Amino acid sequence: MRNKVLWILFFGVLMAALDIAIVGPALPAIQQSFGVDERALPWVFNIYVLMNLIGTPLMAKLSDRYGRRLIYVIDIALFAAGSLTVMLAPAFSFVLIGRAIQGLGAGGIFPVASAVIGDTFPPEKRGSALGLIGAVFGLAFIVGPVIGGLLLMLSWHWIFAINLPIALALGIAAWGTLPAQRRHLEAPFDWVGMAILAVALASLAFGLNQVDTNDLLGSMLSTAVWPFLLVAVVLLPIFWRVEARAQDPIMRTSLLSTRQLRLASTIAFGAGLGEVAVVFLPLMAVAAFGVTESRASFMLLPLVFALFIGSPTAGRLLDRFGSRTVIIGGTALLSIGLFLLWLLGANLVAYYTATVFVGLGLSALLGAPIRYI
Repeated sequence: MRNKVLWILFFGVLMAALDIAIVGPALPAIQQSFGVDERALPWVFNIYVLMNLIGTPLMAKLSDRYGRRLIYVIDIALFAAGSLTVMLAPAFSFVLIGRAIQGLGAGGIFPVASAVIGDTFPPEKRGSALGLIGAVFGLAFIVGPVIGGLLLMLSWHWIFAINLPIALALGIAAWGTLPAQRRHLEAPFDWVGMAILAVALASLAFGLNQVDTNDLLGSMLSTAVWPFLLVAVVLLPIFWRVEARAQDPIMRTSLLSTRQLRLASTIAFGAGLGEVAVVFLPLMAVAAFGVTESRASFMLLPLVFALFIGSPTAGRLLDRFGSRTVIIGGTALLSIGLFLLWLLGANLVAYYTATVFVGLGLSALLGAPIRYI
C-alpha cells in the first residue's frame, strides 16, 4: 500500500516539475503564435513560479484542515485546468492565466506529497521516500527538454495537452489510495494572513524579477522595482503580527523560536544560494570554453545526473545515519564543488568534476534532510 502511495506522489510531483523544464523549447513557438515581444515572453515562466510560491503555503495549510487526499486531488485538477486553458488559449493573456492556474496547483503538489509521506511512512523509511520524491526534479530536467522537443514536432499545444490524461489518471488513483484523514477545527481559516503573505510574495518576486543585473543600482532605484520591494518589506512585520494573533495561523511564529527550524531555514537558504550559482554555470562555460549557449546547457548534464542519483541516496543515508551526517556531508560536497569552480573553473575536467560535487551537495541539502527536520 505504501509503495502505491509513493508512486502516485512521485508521478504527481514529476508532472508538476516537468512543466518547468518542458516549456522551454516551446517558447519561440508560443512567441510566434501570439506575436508577443521579448519582454512579455518570460512571464510564461514568471507567472508559474509566482503562483507556485503562493500555492505552497496555501495548499499546505488547507491540507492540514481538509485532508491530504482532497487537497492533492484539487491541486492536480487545478494543474489540469491550467493546462487546458493554455492549450485552448485564443490570446497570450489566456496563456498567462492558464500558467497561473497551473502554478497554483503545482505549488501544492510537492508540499502535500511530502506531508503524505510524513503521515504514512514510519520514521525509519521516511528519508528514502522523501529522497525518491526529491529525485523527481533531476529526472524532470533530464527528460523535460527532450519530451518538449518531441511534442513540439506536433504542436506546442501538445506540451500542455499531454498533461490532461496523466492528471485524470493520477486524480482517480489518488482519490482511491491516499489517506483521507482531516482535522476538525473550529477556528476559521486565516484568510487575512494568507492574503498578506500572497501580496508580499508577489511584490517581492515581481520586484526582484525587474532588477537589471547590468545596471543593478539604477534598476533598484526605478519605479519598476523599489515600490514592490518596499511593499514586501512593509508587509513582513504586519504579517508577523497577524499570525501571532490568529487562532489557526498560516505560519506559527512560535516555530521560529525552535532551534531545529532555525537551523533548517539557514541551511535551506545557504543551499538556495548554491542553487542560484547553478544558473550562471552555462554563462561560465561560454566564457571559459568558448562553447555555444546550447552546448553550455548540455554541459550541466553531469550535475543533473548527480542530483538525480544523489537525492534517493541521501534519503537512504538519512534513514541510516540521521540528518546531521547527511547535511554535513552535503555542505562539504557543495563547498568543494563551488571552490573547484572558483579555483579551476577554466579547466574542463575540473569543471565537470565540480558540477558533480555541486549536484551531490544540493541533492543532500535541498532534498530529504531539510524536509525530515
